Amino acid sequence: MIKEQELPVTNNDNIDYQKYIHIKGAKSNNLKDIEIVLPKEKLIVVTGLSGSGKSSLIMDTLYAEGQRRYVESLSSYARQFLSRMKKPKVDFIKGISPAIAIEQRVSSSNARSTVGTLTEVYDYLRLLFARIGKTISPISGNIVTKHQVSDVVDFILSKKDGTKISIYIPFQAKYDDRNIKTELEMLLQRGYSRVNHNNELQYIEEILESDMDLDVSVVSEEATKYRVLIDRFSVSQEDDNMKRIADSVLTAFAESEGNCIVLDHESEEETKFNNRFELDGIEFLEPSHQLFNFNNPYGACKVCEGYGKILGIDPKKVIPNESLSVYEGAIAAWKGEKNGLWLDQLISAAHLFDFPIHRPYFELTKQQKETLWKGNNYFLGINAFFEELQEKTYKIQNRVMLARYRGKTECTNCGGGRLRKEASYVKIGGRDIMEVVDLPITDLKIFFDGLELSENDAIIAKRILFEVNNRLEIMDNIGLGYLSMNRLSNTLSGGETQRINLTRTIGSNLTNSLYILDEPSIGLHPKDTARLVEVLKQLRDLDNTVIVVEHEEEVITNADYIVDIGPLAGVNGGEVVFAGDYKSFRKGGNGSLTAAYLNGVKKIAVPASKRKVINKLMITGARQHNLKNIDVTIPLNAITVITGVSGSGKTSLVKHIIYPALKKHLDEPVGSMMGDFNELTGDLSQVTAVEMINQNPIGRSSRSNPVTYVKAYDAIRKVYADQQASKIKGLAPKHFSFNVDGGRCDNCKGDGEITVEMQFLADVKLVCEDCKGKRFKQDILEVEYKGKNIADVLDMTIDEAIDFFEDNREILSKIGPLSQVGLGYVQLGQSSSTLSGGEAQRIKLASYLGKDRASERIFFIFDEPTTGLHFHDIEKLMIAMNGLVENGHTVLIVEHNMDVIKCADWAVDLGPVGGNDGGYLIFQGPPEDLAKVEESFTGQFLKEKFE
Repeated sequence: MIKEQELPVTNNDNIDYQKYIHIKGAKSNNLKDIEIVLPKEKLIVVTGLSGSGKSSLIMDTLYAEGQRRYVESLSSYARQFLSRMKKPKVDFIKGISPAIAIEQRVSSSNARSTVGTLTEVYDYLRLLFARIGKTISPISGNIVTKHQVSDVVDFILSKKDGTKISIYIPFQAKYDDRNIKTELEMLLQRGYSRVNHNNELQYIEEILESDMDLDVSVVSEEATKYRVLIDRFSVSQEDDNMKRIADSVLTAFAESEGNCIVLDHESEEETKFNNRFELDGIEFLEPSHQLFNFNNPYGACKVCEGYGKILGIDPKKVIPNESLSVYEGAIAAWKGEKNGLWLDQLISAAHLFDFPIHRPYFELTKQQKETLWKGNNYFLGINAFFEELQEKTYKIQNRVMLARYRGKTECTNCGGGRLRKEASYVKIGGRDIMEVVDLPITDLKIFFDGLELSENDAIIAKRILFEVNNRLEIMDNIGLGYLSMNRLSNTLSGGETQRINLTRTIGSNLTNSLYILDEPSIGLHPKDTARLVEVLKQLRDLDNTVIVVEHEEEVITNADYIVDIGPLAGVNGGEVVFAGDYKSFRKGGNGSLTAAYLNGVKKIAVPASKRKVINKLMITGARQHNLKNIDVTIPLNAITVITGVSGSGKTSLVKHIIYPALKKHLDEPVGSMMGDFNELTGDLSQVTAVEMINQNPIGRSSRSNPVTYVKAYDAIRKVYADQQASKIKGLAPKHFSFNVDGGRCDNCKGDGEITVEMQFLADVKLVCEDCKGKRFKQDILEVEYKGKNIADVLDMTIDEAIDFFEDNREILSKIGPLSQVGLGYVQLGQSSSTLSGGEAQRIKLASYLGKDRASERIFFIFDEPTTGLHFHDIEKLMIAMNGLVENGHTVLIVEHNMDVIKCADWAVDLGPVGGNDGGYLIFQGPPEDLAKVEESFTGQFLKEKFE
């Protein structure tokens, strides 16, 4: 192991900070006074065991300092509105560039946030449709245009010289309280002398003096025979004549609210112009970027206010089983003697309009489903049924019925498009903006590549299309081609969110910056990792320094420079084991564990024997999102891995079908998670509970920590309450808690520190003067067990605590599993806010391993549990997973990691690709057989592992 790195120097023995970043004395968390020099404009991979100190060095030290310097450069006024940052524990960092971090944060929960808004592509699309979009009339299908004065002048001047032209305007139809006589008198007062009546030019005075009936309203048919003469002239190309024509047209538009009629006396042809945005009797809204903004009241749909969802009748509740036909009772609401009459009406009339009542609902066409809901001349649809109930809500049974079928559903006004109806009339390439944002990124890219524009539109759109295509290209390259711009950001996985953030930052084309990425390969199939690496290299080639905290072999292999932190985790980590190029690292890397796994010196062994399938569950007809009506088998009391490329349908199958279906079977509330499938069958009696273990934090409070989460702290407090010193002082277990008054320090309320707000400076956290950071009152700290007080115990790592409480079986049964899942380095009292998503997930796993639930048969679902895990820790994870199965439980894992897949008993591979072309069942069976499937991308990578 190297203690000191050979520092690159310039001729005068000083580090060239134009080329290097120098970190000295890094001591955050478990870092042991690290000094390291990182080359700039390189792809640097920082690796090492989970908990070795990678994030402490890169995120808590390097990035924190970069951000702090940026914030400090702002005015004191601006600083008070930003998150205030304290100086990291480091002697100095020199040569640092402006820093941008892309972390493993769960995406925004904002219901308005979409992939399009996150990547800024939607902002460009709004501008594109506002500038070059053509408004198409829904009646005639013609382009709506607004005539300018120049359009009319150009039309008149296109006639041959000497052509006699008259410019007219119609009567003002908006004054419906006037008659023709009043209108003529008003025109006379305004200086107009002649009108065209029945194709004959007459003086207004003569008409008024005649015996014609002029008491007719100006909105009557008789009034349409009158035209007001604005001007008469012969066509001439002279400047004075052109000016006269323009003035006359301008007058016509002004006097008649936008109407102008040009009469060619030679051909007797009339041509109508208007400068209103109008066609087919409809006045359209002029395209503007706010018209396409669902976050603005002007552009948002008036019914759903831009959310795309409303509280209404939920189709999934009305038709819970789409595999049934209408005849078989697919419509749950049309059952019983009275409500069944609605169904009878449909069945008896179905032959009249050729409706397939025996076809499963999910096989009906979009038009047939629409007919079923809206009805037609032969029967009343489902909507009419609920409208009738709504009209009679004074009856309690109707209110109960409506409540049963109510839920969040697609907006009936905008169809989920979020925008007002007028926005759908504006089209580019035959598509409106709502159709465009629903296309998968791969198809959207094809759409823009094949877009044919006029010369003018091409000039206007050039810069916008460059920005859009640039971002679409990046997203397609990093494996997000299956997403659409309209996909809600709160439905994205952590890996998808991180790669979308990567798109936004790369799309901005910054140079000479420091990019820090925290495991960008999360959720990415090995097939797509190579493309991610290319994007990272592209970022580096813009003269940026790219630092990636990563465990993925493909990323490590392509690094220009590798830093390995270790040698182990927690207190046994925090040192630089290796810093250098990949070639030197592969040779041995100073005894690095990472290098040992890359070299094959160490490896995760395949279990000697796999479990046989005895009991199983079957999901039939899974068709949520892109799933292609597949039937999937899940063995019970075994480890099953659901795998496949990104976007192949894994989340749809597990989170929207298997998990809610099991919850429903156990009579637990499902909410709106239930996806489309036929049925769940099999040995359901073998499942007594279902648990989804994701990467959400284990607690929101700063006091939440591993020892309280696994319920071990109760036993520890009891140990201290049983000590002789406690009995003398009259102390109970509650006095050893920092969450309630009694034994905790009254000054800091059990936090151990006092926060002093400094307004525009970083908040200052001071160690509590009363308890000196120990959290408890002095008389509590005087109680000791084996020479340690309660505060000393909370500062211990899990592994230290296991040795300390070796004779206490109850405590060991609770904290032992934490060590089993590879968290021996975590402190008992460590705040949950400092734990990564992967660590939080493994603490949840440990809490189940520590529970005595022998009589239960739990179905565990894990979502990418290898997040943040080193090769060395995956082995421990698989031992823990097998421990669950040995206790009679079932484990289902959504995973891309080949070591986990090869160790599983059963594999389900979806694909072959992501998006619309994915969702097929490629394989299900033992992983060894998956490696032989040529058309499976997973199988190709798995083959290498078995070899």
